[in-house]
Amino acid sequence: MAKRKKKVVAEYKPTKRQLSHLKKQRRRQRIILIAGIAVISVVLVLVAVGVFYQWYQPEYKPLHQTVLEVNGKKFNMDYYVKALKYYSGGQPYYAQYMVDSVADYIEQDELIRQQALELGYSVSGSEVKREIEDKDLPDNPAVRDIVEAHLLVNQLKEDYFGPQVPLSAEHRYVLAMFLESESLAAALRDRIAAGEDFTELAAEFSLDGFTKEKSGDLGWRPRGILDGLLFSTVIDDAVFSASVEVLSQPLYDEEKGKGLGYWLIEVLEKKEDSQEVHVRAMLLASEEEALSIKDRIAAGEDFAQLAAEFSQLDGAGEDGGDLGFVTRGTWGATFEDYAFDPETELNTISEPIADETVTSRGGCWLFVVSEIDPGRPLSDEDRELLLSSLLGDWVSSLVEDPQNEVVNYLDDEMRAFAVTRVIGS
Repeated sequence: MAKRKKKVVAEYKPTKRQLSHLKKQRRRQRIILIAGIAVISVVLVLVAVGVFYQWYQPEYKPLHQTVLEVNGKKFNMDYYVKALKYYSGGQPYYAQYMVDSVADYIEQDELIRQQALELGYSVSGSEVKREIEDKDLPDNPAVRDIVEAHLLVNQLKEDYFGPQVPLSAEHRYVLAMFLESESLAAALRDRIAAGEDFTELAAEFSLDGFTKEKSGDLGWRPRGILDGLLFSTVIDDAVFSASVEVLSQPLYDEEKGKGLGYWLIEVLEKKEDSQEVHVRAMLLASEEEALSIKDRIAAGEDFAQLAAEFSQLDGAGEDGGDLGFVTRGTWGATFEDYAFDPETELNTISEPIADETVTSRGGCWLFVVSEIDPGRPLSDEDRELLLSSLLGDWVSSLVEDPQNEVVNYLDDEMRAFAVTRVIGS
């Protein structure tokens, strides 16, 4: 049988021309690949730069900046913005005025948490979560810390400070009123001594809202209540040092605020359209003080120096009471009725002008202790006031303790950023 011949396939060999074409084709492919990679790299770099400048730098980075440190605990901008939004109710108008207060609140709450833990008091995460759900609050780290501090305060008031407040104590039955000046207090004291009713005069003349509402009758009060109740620093000690049924002498209270002040106004220049006037002014605590200052100016003393010393207007020490040109709608009706009155003479000091739309500090108390009870049970109201006072003093001691290290990094740019985030959220 004849053998089959094996088929021989000739090996393909490209020509030189084909080889040259193939090499050129591969070279073009490499160039296209390299160019494509370069384009992609450039795009990625541009995207990264855009993200950096349009998002990371203006948005992400500021939110992660530390704005506050409390004993090593750091709080960043994102936390601060969420706290600012909570305390301002998300209202831009309030947010811009609360930027510094919120930093104080964060510091205070953190100090409360740290000190409460040292005293052995804490609240669980589930308690915080339940409170947030019950109050329908936003759930974020800032709000959780705020709620935790609130729960700790309630726990401390009940369990830590509660045992420090006795169930009964000496009480005094007190009548009191707050008046603008020593001369008025002395005049009313004479009228009471002559037989007029203390409560009727308190209802008419007292400039303290609580004593006016109560017609001066504060009822039975234990020691430690009156200063907080009446926003005073002198009345409590005076009452508990007084003799029974002896009407007090006028008791001066330098820091007590009241809804009344007296203007001395001098119009220096009027523009032709009378829509702007150049004014300098003082805000004083009483008519008596205003008359005294007016007499001193008439005797040759310098308005600016007296304003720097006595006026209760902000900045009076720097500008000597010179308000520059003022327009209507900025200083209230009482002030402007005089300043813009066509009959007002230039370079003439006004008579004292009473204004019940402003607040001034200083006045005199009149009071009398009608009875003493050495062991009267505390009312729920007074117990709560005493507990709050103890707590307030404790928190103040934490804030003022030099051992606590607090660093506030907030500057004007950071404050503006925070307010902008509240507006945009």
